[in-house]
Amino acid sequence: MTTMTMMNQKEMKINTVSAGLIVPAAGLSSRMGGNIKKEFLPLSGCQGTVLAAAIEPFLSAVPLSIIIVTVQAGGGDSAKSTAYQALSMSPVVHQWLTKLHPGERKYFYTAQNDNIPCLLLTEGGATRQQSVYKALQQMAQYKPDIVLIHDGARPYVTKDIIQGVYYKACEKNAATCAISPVDTQKEIDGSGMIIRHLNRDRLVAVQTPQGFRFQPLLEAHQKAAADGCTYTDDTEIWSKYVSPVYITGGSVENKKITFTQDIPGKAETVMTIKTGLGYDRHRLVTGRKLRIGGIIIPSEKGEDGHSDGDVLLHAITDALLGAAAMGDIGSFFPPSEPEWKDADSRELLRSVWKQITDAGWHLGNIDCVIALETPKLLPFREEICKSIKTILGTDDSSVFVKAKTGEKLGPVGTGEAVEAWATCLLHK
Repeated sequence: MTTMTMMNQKEMKINTVSAGLIVPAAGLSSRMGGNIKKEFLPLSGCQGTVLAAAIEPFLSAVPLSIIIVTVQAGGGDSAKSTAYQALSMSPVVHQWLTKLHPGERKYFYTAQNDNIPCLLLTEGGATRQQSVYKALQQMAQYKPDIVLIHDGARPYVTKDIIQGVYYKACEKNAATCAISPVDTQKEIDGSGMIIRHLNRDRLVAVQTPQGFRFQPLLEAHQKAAADGCTYTDDTEIWSKYVSPVYITGGSVENKKITFTQDIPGKAETVMTIKTGLGYDRHRLVTGRKLRIGGIIIPSEKGEDGHSDGDVLLHAITDALLGAAAMGDIGSFFPPSEPEWKDADSRELLRSVWKQITDAGWHLGNIDCVIALETPKLLPFREEICKSIKTILGTDDSSVFVKAKTGEKLGPVGTGEAVEAWATCLLHK
């Protein structure tokens, strides 16, 4: 048997070991300056943020069951929402997010497929140690064999580094990636005087991810929380209460974002993220066509309106205009103006979207709900989504439409009206 075959068989066996990922992102970013946390800043030359880039390679590197991201303590839903939006800026991470479903509590997302990790956004603690401990406690119900811990401000990690830590942790129970220091290292006292000359050959600079057997690390953190000491990272806690930690290869490129200059091409530019909400309702009458998202739906009734009455496109138009702070559909196309009589709502939306994109805005996503008693919209949903994407010139993952009934209640329930809601995310 060749060495390569033996290695492949070993990796295949290890790849059955379940893992969880904890991403601490609860710090204040005080050394960065500005008013946006470093994890939420855009990365120059790529589509995404620091936080999204830090997580993206993990999705394909190891068999994860759960990813927990800790956000600033006291930040509440606002901090969690901002973290979620920062994650969605990466096309790869966004694709993963579209496969998740809201769980039993806010900002917890479940996956129906075992090959897709769940996501929990939760408040951290005042220190990194406290944030990791909180996340470990919440991860306990998943009982992963291995837990990986990776800084949310370390976006240049690679799949090879992740797998190196994962394999070594499976083999040795605890591992971290590290690099050899380039400069000669000295130990100093409080006055700045050198008190010890260190042997550089026996020193390493530790990075993340760090990997550990889950249950022993949780128990070690319980002891560390009670002993009154402060620990800089999890290898220190493991070494004190469990056993030695082993080193695997890191990279000088796998640096942690600490200062503005750590982001190539980063000066004073920051990403602006805006959300918008749109709503519309139209009476249903005979003699009119039912238009939903630019598609004509077979029906005995259609929307009564000054334009063609497409309730969904009107809601989307208002959501986009609201996010861009550019007005509403009524200010752009007043119903009192004859020129908009029976206007094609697709062209109205297309006209508005051009002005929004000309102002520098890009679409993150649009999520819609239509309330209609009859006919059923599920058979037409894919066509409706495709129509909206065509109007906006966007991709398949950025638009989704859901349909509800009125449960025989109110104007919708009695078949007298149709309603639509739309939310959107814009960024620049």
